[in-house]
Amino acid sequence: MLSILLPAQRLLDRTQTLDFLAPLLIRLYLAPIMWMAGTRKLAHIDSTISWFEHGLGLPFPEFLAWLATLTEIIGAVFLLIGFATRWISIPLMITMLVAAFAVHWPYGWPAIADPSSLFANERVAASAEKLARAKALLQEHGNYDWLTSSGRLVILNNGIEFAATYFILLLSLFFTGGGRWVSVDYWLRRRFATV
Repeated sequence: MLSILLPAQRLLDRTQTLDFLAPLLIRLYLAPIMWMAGTRKLAHIDSTISWFEHGLGLPFPEFLAWLATLTEIIGAVFLLIGFATRWISIPLMITMLVAAFAVHWPYGWPAIADPSSLFANERVAASAEKLARAKALLQEHGNYDWLTSSGRLVILNNGIEFAATYFILLLSLFFTGGGRWVSVDYWLRRRFATV
C-alpha cells in the first residue's frame, strides 16, 4: 500500500508548481463582483447615502457610503492586478461583514430561496407557495417559456450566503497574497525584498 501512496504523494506534490493559480482565480473571480458593487453605488451615490442612513441606520452614512464605494472600486482594481492584495483584503472583508450583518442577516443563510435548503427558514419555506403561484400566473397570462429561456424562475432571499463566501475568499487572499508570477505583489517582493 505504501508503495502506491508514496508515488501518488510525489505526483500530488508536483502540482505545487501551479499554486499560483488558486489566488489568481480567486482574484479574477472577486474583481468584477467588487467593481460592479462599487460602481453601482457610485452611479447612485445619493441613493446609497440615503440607504446607508435610513435603510440600514448606519452612523456617518455619507462617510461610510463613500468608504464602501471607493473600497470596492479600488479593491477591484488592486485584486485584478494583484497589487497590495493582502492589504486591500482587510477593508474588503470589513465591507463584507457589514453587508452580511447590516443587510443580509435578517434573511438567514440562502441567497436564493430554496425550501429544500438545509438552512431554509420560515421566509424561505413560504417562498415555495409564492413561486408556484407566480409560475402558474405566468404560464396562464404570460409567455412563460420566453421568460424562463435565460434561466429558471427563482425568488431572491438575500441571505448572507454570498457575503460570507466573498469574505472567505478574501480571507484566503489575506493569508496567501496575490500569488506567484501573475501579481504585481510577487514582482515587487522579488525586486525589493531583502534576504
